[in-house]
Amino acid sequence: MTSAQRGHEVRQRLLDAAAELIAERGWAAVSTRAVAERAGLASGLVHYHFASVQALLSQAALAVMHRVAAETGPLLAGVGDRSELAEALAASLDAYSGTDPVSVLFVETYLAATRDPELRTGVAEVIVQFRAVLATRLAELGVVEPESTAAVLGAAMDGLVLQRALDPKLSADAVRPVIRRTLVTTGRQEEDGR
Repeated sequence: MTSAQRGHEVRQRLLDAAAELIAERGWAAVSTRAVAERAGLASGLVHYHFASVQALLSQAALAVMHRVAAETGPLLAGVGDRSELAEALAASLDAYSGTDPVSVLFVETYLAATRDPELRTGVAEVIVQFRAVLATRLAELGVVEPESTAAVLGAAMDGLVLQRALDPKLSADAVRPVIRRTLVTTGRQEEDGR
């Protein structure tokens, strides 16, 4: 293994450890020592590879968020109509309980982004990435104003994941009819010129 490969492996271990700890302990409770211990590395390596613990946490969280947003494309690629799109969006909720590590990481990152302008910009980029994929698919399915529809659906999906931690009944089965009405019924009204 080359020096560059070892450095990349160390960075990745630190990023993975940081993401796990954000979900387990909360953003503010993650320290250099905790990340290094979780990664099985010396704490000096955290500061060798990252400007600060906050920079490490931001990069770790944004990497997970980008990965989740990137999974949207393949999820939506196979849908043939608005009804199938509604089903795919509703079904995607069941991957997130609101208390699972990814959901908690999102919540913690959104909260941290309210205090960190650079992180806020990074989170906004993830949201734009998600909305662009969804808006493209909505446009292909003939939805009028696909960008604003994607913005509202994206915000609704985020809100549902957040609220599932408090109300586990917000499952795919519970929200499927609402998403379906939003995409299918509204689409018919637009086509009819109403």
